[in-house]
Amino acid sequence: MRKRSFYVFIITYCLFNLKAYAQSGKEVTLASKPPMGWMTWNYFADNINEKDIMEIADAMVTTGMLKAGYNYVLIDDGWQGGRDNKNNIIADPKKFPSGIKALADYVHHKGLKLGIYSDASSLTCAGYTASLHFEEQDAKTFALWGIDYLKYDYCGAPEDVETAKNRYKTMADALRKSGRDIVFGICEWGGRKPWLWAAESGGQLWRTTNDVRDKWKRRAVEEAGEGILDIIDLNSSLAQYAGPGRWNDMDMLVVGLNGKKGPSGDLGGTGCTPVEYQSQMSLWCMLASPLAATNDVRNMSEEVKRILLNPEIISINQDALGKQAVRKINNETWTVFLKPLSNDEYALAILNRSDQARQTSYDFAEFGLNGNYQLKDLWQHKIAGTGKKWKGTVNAHETKVFRLTRK
Repeated sequence: MRKRSFYVFIITYCLFNLKAYAQSGKEVTLASKPPMGWMTWNYFADNINEKDIMEIADAMVTTGMLKAGYNYVLIDDGWQGGRDNKNNIIADPKKFPSGIKALADYVHHKGLKLGIYSDASSLTCAGYTASLHFEEQDAKTFALWGIDYLKYDYCGAPEDVETAKNRYKTMADALRKSGRDIVFGICEWGGRKPWLWAAESGGQLWRTTNDVRDKWKRRAVEEAGEGILDIIDLNSSLAQYAGPGRWNDMDMLVVGLNGKKGPSGDLGGTGCTPVEYQSQMSLWCMLASPLAATNDVRNMSEEVKRILLNPEIISINQDALGKQAVRKINNETWTVFLKPLSNDEYALAILNRSDQARQTSYDFAEFGLNGNYQLKDLWQHKIAGTGKKWKGTVNAHETKVFRLTRK
């Protein structure tokens, strides 16, 4: 009888704690909204150090980036210093003399989160120590350091899909066992169609294209390097795969790089106009992509701040409904997206792909919207009219973005 009572107690205790765990909010979806932050790669490449990253963290607070929602500082490739005599991965002692744990503490004290980088192979893209066969050990190390996000690249790995699925799942499982909630960004560049399998392999976001370059579009079919427009076109058909905790990652924002030499300046990346940078911000938000700025936030022009810190555009990206915009019209001149929002609202984006300003007119019924709507221009910050259609001029490479509220 005593033995039976003991087992009843144990079962009751477990059920109680399981219920408490479920109600505690611990099982909240990781990356329930597209992550926002700043990443080292396009500006610094692998020439990174703790001083620069601490300065960036400071600037993210003082410039208003943190207040706007950019709460991740993401360290890309080049931080690694090999492994110690117990095979624990370590940071380069010259670049990070205080260690990553101290940097994480500094970033957390600012109200920010810290991300780090590794690769599903023996070496990273830039030739540094990676995590293949050390997944659990590295995940535990990242957790002890206080890491909040891992970007996991795929250089040096086999091309087949099954290996990719397995290697990413191995690291995802290791992160879940680490004792810390760490957002997992899968970065195999879209060749194996990760939108079909990356969530099942444990990713919260997955890159859908090759690296973005600081340019509007490819100037020729044979030109390598993705431009802003190229990435938009590649992601336009992927809306069904996005949602809370599962995002199509369109790669970093190049806003404010202005043709800077380095990773984003390769392969035709000679810079964009302010209108083109504004379109990148508009459409990354419409397509629910994670937002990772890569400019020098310590020295931002007012124009760059205007683009990156627009709260009305950011609200489209961070909308609680978590829907990616659906492409409604696409031809040589116009691409039009409609994004369902919470509270029965919509965001409408009209991109002029051509090289000259053009007039256009759209009846909302074309997009399945009946009745009257109030339109707010989210770049002009003013009401643009009320009715059943919109007519106006869109400049070359400009994207008009409106919030539609039923009247």
